[in-house]
Amino acid sequence: MATGSGEREAATKENKLILYSYWRSSCSYRVRIGLNLKGLKYEYKAINLLKGEQRDPEFLKLNPIGYIPVLVDGDIVLADSFAILLYLEEKYPHHPFLPHDIHKRAINYQAANIVSSSIQPLQNLEVLKYIEDKVSPDEKLAWAKYHIEKGFTALEKLLKDHAGRYATGDEVFLADLFLAPQFSAATRFHVDMADFPLLARLSKAYSEVPAFQEAMPEKQPDTPSSALVTP
Repeated sequence: MATGSGEREAATKENKLILYSYWRSSCSYRVRIGLNLKGLKYEYKAINLLKGEQRDPEFLKLNPIGYIPVLVDGDIVLADSFAILLYLEEKYPHHPFLPHDIHKRAINYQAANIVSSSIQPLQNLEVLKYIEDKVSPDEKLAWAKYHIEKGFTALEKLLKDHAGRYATGDEVFLADLFLAPQFSAATRFHVDMADFPLLARLSKAYSEVPAFQEAMPEKQPDTPSSALVTP
C-alpha cells in the first residue's frame, strides 16, 4: 500500500480525485455510487482491511481513526462517507443528492442516518471481531442480524409514505446511496429480505441503475477472485 504526502501532492497538481476504498466496505460503496452518479472519475486505492492496512502509519496520516473511505481532492483530504458525500454535493452540484422539498430532504437525512448510525457501525469488522473474541464466534452473526433487522424494520415504516421507484420518490437521492450498500451487506448476515417487501423492491430497483451496478463490491479492482460468482 502506497499512501502519503507524495500522492497528495500529485493529486493537487492534477486535481484528480483519489478514493481509498475496500471492495466489501459498505461505507466505501456509498461513496463509489455517489461519484458514479455525478460522473466523477477517480483513482481507486485499495486498503485491505483484513490485512490491517488501515492501521498503516501512512494511511493514519490521511485518517487518524483508521477507517475508510478517504477521499483526496487536490489538497483536501476527507474521511467519513457522510462528510464525503455532502462535500461532493456542494462542490459538484450536478445530479443533486438532495431534493428541493425540505420535508423530503429531512427524510433522506433520517434514512441515511439510520443506516450510518444505527446499523452499519454495529456490524463493522472491528465490532464483530470484538464480539467474537470477548463473547463467542457464534454470537457475532446473531448480533449483526438483530441490529440489521431492527434498522430495516424502522426504515420500512419510515419510507412507506415517501417511496416511489426509489426511497423518497422517483429520483435517486442520498437515502438510496446508503440503503443499497446496506442491503448488499445484509445478505452476508442471512437477513431475509422477504420480511421487508418495500426494501426488497428498492434493492431490485437499485440493481438496474448503472451507477449502482458499477459500484458493486464484486466489480472493484481489489475484489478477490474467490468472491466472484461463477455462472
